[in-house]
Amino acid sequence: MCHICCLRFIMELQQHFEQIRQLIKVGQAKALQAAYLQQLTVYWQLGAYIHHRLEGSDWGERVVEELAIWLKETDPSLKGFDRRTLYRMKEFYLTWKDLDWKVLIDKKQIVGLLNPQFKNADNQEDIIVGLINPQLLKLPVLLSKLSWTHHIEILKRTASLEERIFYLLLSVKDRYTVAELIRQVKTSLFERQMLSTQKISQSSHPESTMISKIFRDKYIFEFLDLPEFHTENNVQKGLLVKLKQFVLELGKDFIFMGEQVRVQVGLHDYYIDLLFFHRDLQCLVAFELKNDEFQPEYLGKLNFYLEALDRNVKKDHENPSIGVLLCKTHDKEVVEYALNRSLSPALVAAYETKMIGKDLLQKMLNEWVED
Repeated sequence: MCHICCLRFIMELQQHFEQIRQLIKVGQAKALQAAYLQQLTVYWQLGAYIHHRLEGSDWGERVVEELAIWLKETDPSLKGFDRRTLYRMKEFYLTWKDLDWKVLIDKKQIVGLLNPQFKNADNQEDIIVGLINPQLLKLPVLLSKLSWTHHIEILKRTASLEERIFYLLLSVKDRYTVAELIRQVKTSLFERQMLSTQKISQSSHPESTMISKIFRDKYIFEFLDLPEFHTENNVQKGLLVKLKQFVLELGKDFIFMGEQVRVQVGLHDYYIDLLFFHRDLQCLVAFELKNDEFQPEYLGKLNFYLEALDRNVKKDHENPSIGVLLCKTHDKEVVEYALNRSLSPALVAAYETKMIGKDLLQKMLNEWVED
């Protein structure tokens, strides 16, 4: 066999092997989904049964504890049915049994969150239809997309129904692991998203209505463990080392393209700190890092980079590039003035190197809702 024929044969084999690998992955995903469905259906039915027995005064709270003890003694192979977990099943059922999306979509707290979170969800129509006024004892379809551990974390770490819906949708869309979900709750992603007043400069970007929903005006980089006084290089290098956590904070639709990406204009070379591509927006996203307060001149440099990207890097089918200035602090009025005359789609956001207290953010959110 000639060398070229041999290479072709090897490439064809690799294609077949990749197809087989994909078949295995799909099968595993379906098996896992089926396992989630079976387990959660049992927990849903148990939660409903216990709720209606307690509501009907047939049982007192002592009976639930006796049930947990009886299950353990009668069949030791049954794990995870202690008193606390049985009440979690009841809470799981009560939280979601009467969910009505038509009402929720009209609420101020949830407006603007559903569409971007659902944009890439599989079988979107089926999921929503399956959630509206589900029949008694019938598990809503969307709930089976997550493991029981995901649901426990959502139930025990959140308070309002809106917050639970937010993390439920986000976990399904971005396929969060339990650890990733916990991190997002701990950094108060829901409160930050709701309080975000992100403004984008005037532009004709085809996805301009989505941009302010995807980007926030504050990001949390607690995973960098940076000292109070740090350099831009400290931030950049730290973000690259912890790239997975950085993408998680941004949103999983961001694809990393490179650091210190060179763009040539005339006889000069310029370097963009971090470059990403966003799948939903179908455009390049340039991040420039500043370890001090926002200055209007920073925006001019960012706009220059965006022009260079659009002329020399962007592909014909892609949308205009977006720029994000990550500054240590920013005066919102100064940012508004600076963005008002900017022609390129650019945003300014602050970053925190420590977690913001969830109680403080919740208080701010409550004041915002009252206003």
